[in-house]
Amino acid sequence: MAESRRVAIPPLSEWVRRHARPLTGARADFDEVLDLARDRRIVMLGEASHGTAEFYATRARLTQRLIEEQGFTFVGIEGDWPDAAQVNRYVRGRPGTAGQALEGFRRFPTWMWRNTVVLSFVEWLRRHNENRAPGEPATGLYGLDLYSLHTSMEAVVHFLDRVDPEAARTARERFACFEPFGGDTQQYALSAHFLQTSCEEEVIAMLVDLMRRRAHYAALTSDEEVFEVELNAIAALDAERYYRQMMLGGAVTWNLRDRHMVDTLERLLIQLGPESRAILWEHNSHIGDFRATFEGASGHVNVGQLVRERFGRESLAVGFGTYRGTVTAASRWDGPAEYKRVPPARPGSIEAILHETALPSFYLSLTRTPLWEPASWLYQTRDERAIGVVYDPDREAYGNYVPSRLAERYDAYFFFDETLAVEPLDPGPEPPGLETYPSGL
Repeated sequence: MAESRRVAIPPLSEWVRRHARPLTGARADFDEVLDLARDRRIVMLGEASHGTAEFYATRARLTQRLIEEQGFTFVGIEGDWPDAAQVNRYVRGRPGTAGQALEGFRRFPTWMWRNTVVLSFVEWLRRHNENRAPGEPATGLYGLDLYSLHTSMEAVVHFLDRVDPEAARTARERFACFEPFGGDTQQYALSAHFLQTSCEEEVIAMLVDLMRRRAHYAALTSDEEVFEVELNAIAALDAERYYRQMMLGGAVTWNLRDRHMVDTLERLLIQLGPESRAILWEHNSHIGDFRATFEGASGHVNVGQLVRERFGRESLAVGFGTYRGTVTAASRWDGPAEYKRVPPARPGSIEAILHETALPSFYLSLTRTPLWEPASWLYQTRDERAIGVVYDPDREAYGNYVPSRLAERYDAYFFFDETLAVEPLDPGPEPPGLETYPSGL
């Protein structure tokens, strides 16, 4: 079996070599994917790890061109709403530095957004907004994720302290429900599961009050500020549900999280108007359509699937992969950032086939891929590498891969034969992150 696999790989790789566009560092590298994106409202840019420099840098360069040349209006990231809000204010003109704007991302895994590539991109986005034409809307950056239970509640109280002190007192009383758990969401999850105790009603009541007084608060501040606090209240509600169901694991919490990210995306598109267009930065495991994976057959849904179902041809999904190199990851949850060696990809995997092209890096369109040989392998299930924030290279023989049909998961794909670890802004041990659950992606 192993021998036949080795014989089968070269012709498949030769087909890729003929149809791939080698990456040279020139501006034209992205012309084909920009053509695909021209009529799309949502472009989803993935990554096969949360710690590879080439993935981050390529996404940043491509995003810059999408903003400059095609008028995309915001970037949505796999990060929490209140943390990204600091960045959004900075790129829209709030005083400070890009480093200060990224300080909100202090929980594990900090390197995911606190790294040198993201820092440079945030600085570029600030300059882009400063130099935009009169009347042209500023480009924003928003967090779509839901881990921010306590920081979102704090943001709600802080807003109400300014505009409605009585409502702020009520909010503190309601949120005091969480105090017995000392900020430890895993303890809250255990209590909710085994003791059937929950703070759900308190969080729902707070959201209902905010929405009922929306017009009043907008008159006192601005529609933008009220939208931001409303999204914090929604994030707190979905985070409470996530942690309450965390002990169930599997599809339950995964689906809740990805549905929240797509719901937040849709709220942003409505808030920013019918001309708004989004670029998403998330792991392949979120933006690559789950219907083309084993997870999709086991009850999981993800962002890529939901966006395609809701937006159809208005969306574009771009995956990323690597054969070997280094990556920034941790050995355990809440552990420090480490530079880890990524060994050569598993034989017969998608990355192993792409490695056989002998191209250092390339772009491959998957939108017009024929169903017949030799391209039909792109529609067959093969292992696709997926590296999480917790990564053990020794598990490569039996883990770290998702069985996938590449041409059904993505519309296009960037491959880098050898990659380097992303550089964190603050390497070294970090304090425990109490508000995330070790899903690893």
